[in-house]
Amino acid sequence: MKKTLKFVAVFAAAALAFGVSAPAANAAATKACLALDTGGVDDKSFNASAWAGAQAAQKANSAVTVKYLAAASDADYAPNIKKLVDDKCNIIVGVGYLINPAIVAAAKANPTVNFAIVDQDGEDHGPAGDVYPGKTYTNLKGIMFATNESAFQAGYLAAGLTKTGKIATYGGANIPPVSIFMDGYARGAAYYAKLKNKKVEVLGWDVAKQSGLMVGNFSDLAKALQYSKSFEQQGADVILPVGGNLGSSTAENALKSKKSVVIWVDKDGFTAAPQYKKVMLTSIVKAVDLSVKNVILDQAGSKFTNTTYSGNLKNAGTYLAPYHDLIRMVPTALRTEVTKLGADIRNGKVSVK
Repeated sequence: MKKTLKFVAVFAAAALAFGVSAPAANAAATKACLALDTGGVDDKSFNASAWAGAQAAQKANSAVTVKYLAAASDADYAPNIKKLVDDKCNIIVGVGYLINPAIVAAAKANPTVNFAIVDQDGEDHGPAGDVYPGKTYTNLKGIMFATNESAFQAGYLAAGLTKTGKIATYGGANIPPVSIFMDGYARGAAYYAKLKNKKVEVLGWDVAKQSGLMVGNFSDLAKALQYSKSFEQQGADVILPVGGNLGSSTAENALKSKKSVVIWVDKDGFTAAPQYKKVMLTSIVKAVDLSVKNVILDQAGSKFTNTTYSGNLKNAGTYLAPYHDLIRMVPTALRTEVTKLGADIRNGKVSVK
């Protein structure tokens, strides 16, 4: 009962932090459309979470209808957005950092259509992406997440749990929404090592160089499997894959090898990919679903603004998922420390940078 109440409170906090609109009795029809990133709508991670949020908005407000277009490659971003504009969508949500240039161009060209972009600030940073601060548009909202906060907790957890003194991480592509997980994870492990005066090696990410091991895309499952096996061969027993469905290769390998456990990203992997629950330690959750739901409901309630949403531990925009079936693997003292660490990050006592 206590766990149920806790999660109701978490979701309620996230909703309040975003500013959800209550369904209006006489609300005008709203067509909400998603331009998805590569990886497919059922990637058990990023895209799936965004689509779940859109469906939740439709369920919450009968005046809302939703649809999506999936991208097979980067070349599909702009054409997909144009199709959604031509389809008279009232709000178009771009799902993914790499879609930002196409979303910015569309927002600029279509001032009567509202847009939102997940994992970007919604600003025009110029052709080279180096203009800061960027130009803002009244019809474009940025949706961002401080996932390094919950990733810091995950790194601390992994460092406290490892039997070999080695943990690992890899990413799909070297872009900020991916590297932020890896950096938080490595810094959290380093914080544990310093606090406990222990040696913990993080394979796959170099904090000093701000670079790490990347697959190069979000679809090469064979390469993700290769990395996962290599990490185990080097002694890593806790692995964080940051690449949507690439994590399935890592989890599948862990099931067979029984040499490591996995930390999922974006969604709670225990429910998103239950076939891997035996090796699912926890997940670094990014509330993409709630943010997408809320921006659609704001549109339906005529409350859309271009104010950037920043999800963090304090407003439940990101959080560490329960340990579920592996809870007994985590000593009670370590669980308590991870929980306290989250509180210390929220109130500013611990910096994740």
